Amino acid sequence: MSKALLFHGGGPTAVLNSSLSGALELLQEAGVQTDGALCGIAHVLDGRIRTIGRLDNRALEKLSRSPGSALGSGRDHLEPEDYRTIAGTLARLGYEYVIAAGGNGTMDTTVRLAEACGKYGIKVTGIPKTMDNDLSGTDHSPGFISAALYMAASCREALYDLNGLPIHVVVIEAFGRNAGWIAASSCLAGTPEVEGPDLILLPEDDFDEDAFLSRVEEVWKAKGKALVVASEGLHHKDGSPIVEPVFQVGRSVYFGDVSSHLSQLITRKLSIKSRSEKPGILSRSSIAWQSGLDRQEAWQCGREGARAALEGKSGFMSVIERLCDEPYSSRVKLVEISPAILEERRLPDTYRKDFGASEAFRTWLSPLVREDELGQFTTFID
Repeated sequence: MSKALLFHGGGPTAVLNSSLSGALELLQEAGVQTDGALCGIAHVLDGRIRTIGRLDNRALEKLSRSPGSALGSGRDHLEPEDYRTIAGTLARLGYEYVIAAGGNGTMDTTVRLAEACGKYGIKVTGIPKTMDNDLSGTDHSPGFISAALYMAASCREALYDLNGLPIHVVVIEAFGRNAGWIAASSCLAGTPEVEGPDLILLPEDDFDEDAFLSRVEEVWKAKGKALVVASEGLHHKDGSPIVEPVFQVGRSVYFGDVSSHLSQLITRKLSIKSRSEKPGILSRSSIAWQSGLDRQEAWQCGREGARAALEGKSGFMSVIERLCDEPYSSRVKLVEISPAILEERRLPDTYRKDFGASEAFRTWLSPLVREDELGQFTTFID
């Protein structure tokens, strides 16, 4: 019987296990024994491999709606020699296929592992995964839609709360180290009754403290309240973060509390009451706000990533191609993992405007995060 090994890399998403479910289902249909590398591919060397066994439809569906990473994930740094050692270990264990799910770093690992495994005939393919949406070569990445839905819906709820007791400025922090896709998604939060957010701060733009405080004061004087959405990766013009990271190893960064810092600036320098909110991992683990579209596309990406390996491809990954906005439709296809694919995808200039997201971005996002998913509310306050 053929053997396949699956592994996850980087931070989980709300639909990472849906991709796993799709891959497992296809491999089961093909009669392939499927194992999982627990907590990342590096731990193959520690023997941390689990045989998954056959899952029925109910178990696969339960998996697709489970948060986190059912296999465990990791951010281990690998040296060139590590890839050769892992490849030799995989060959010794009899694996013919390896399927990886992850973002930029994991897809880089996929390519390097494919090269190391080439002489053993082991096929290595990838499944895209990143809530940050910063992986190139795909219209969007599995995990992003759910994170965007969480952010837009949560900000809408906060806007109505703020509208009912307009006594402060609320600052909500969003994930996004260098790319502001999630923060920008809050632009869908407003309604005809309650507008907002009032400021969206993106890591693609240099942070100017004076300009920020001036805009907050302007909104406060006009409305007596304000909602600010800020990306965790905000930086000054010289590239230094506005709050020093607590800890950093390679690409893994534990940022300081940006929302708290901005909230304190507002209170100290403008004498305006302010409070901060930091959803953090709730925004990537919430199954309550898991998008059905995201789950479906993640499942399809998982199947196609696994199918590519079975068809003898190596160094390829599945991606999402948008076919139509209205009604929305897409297809999943395969692309070779090239240096261009690995480039970090940031919000283009056309999707940004001063302290906010542009209409072009709203047009791009709206088919993915529909208005009827965000909650329909009522207020009697003008």
